[in-house]
Amino acid sequence: MTRPPQLPDLALPPGRRVYFASDFHLGAPDAARSREREQRIVRWLDEAARDAASIYLLGDIFDFWFEYRHAIPRGFIRLQGKLAELTDAGIPVTFFTGNHDMWMFDYFTQELNIPILRHPVSQRIGDHQFHIGHGDGLGPGDHTYKVLKRVFASPVAQWLFARLHPNLGIGIANRWSRHSRLQNSVADEQYFGEDEWLLTYCREVQQQFPHEFYVFGHRHLPLDVEVAPGSRYVNLGEWVNYCSYGVYDGQQLVLKHYESGR
Repeated sequence: MTRPPQLPDLALPPGRRVYFASDFHLGAPDAARSREREQRIVRWLDEAARDAASIYLLGDIFDFWFEYRHAIPRGFIRLQGKLAELTDAGIPVTFFTGNHDMWMFDYFTQELNIPILRHPVSQRIGDHQFHIGHGDGLGPGDHTYKVLKRVFASPVAQWLFARLHPNLGIGIANRWSRHSRLQNSVADEQYFGEDEWLLTYCREVQQQFPHEFYVFGHRHLPLDVEVAPGSRYVNLGEWVNYCSYGVYDGQQLVLKHYESGR
């Protein structure tokens, strides 16, 4: 196993916290419920901004996203405006692509000053070493998706999709995306113990490159599991049902829920 890419250290001033969230799936299952969720996320970001040293969004923020050269999917303007407000105020935001929004390119970087990361990275935050990513395609199993991911990530596939008119391309992709999410909804509610693929991945990394915290999304189930003594795997869950997120205060990473009935 090769050493994971390392981001620069992030100092954590007293009283400041780092926030992690993933899997907003904005756009699903319909416009009305997506808008309600988006407004809830904006309220959460407003509250986080009071003491945030940095905010990490770990993928599948959108149920589908594709950036044409001169067009992006309509909607989600409240979230984009809030992210612009945060970065303009000097709060760093880092965005990881997920399996639903892997076709993000440079729009968020150019317009919102938000870096886009496509693979898990390690970073020392405060006094602890973190390993952070979306989580798709990691660990054993899920071989069909791993093949599909290589296809979708290829420049040829992206070029071909960009040839479709946005009305057609985005329409097709939205239907595919909703079908994929609904297909996995039952499995998302189950915890597979030692057979959790991401837990296996974390333990493999830990053997060679120890970290105190492994933070992922993708799984849709909020989890806080021991990887090894002094090391934990935290899955952030999702915002369709759980409205769950992680907060690191310099000592502990804690899972919380925002305006959730779960």
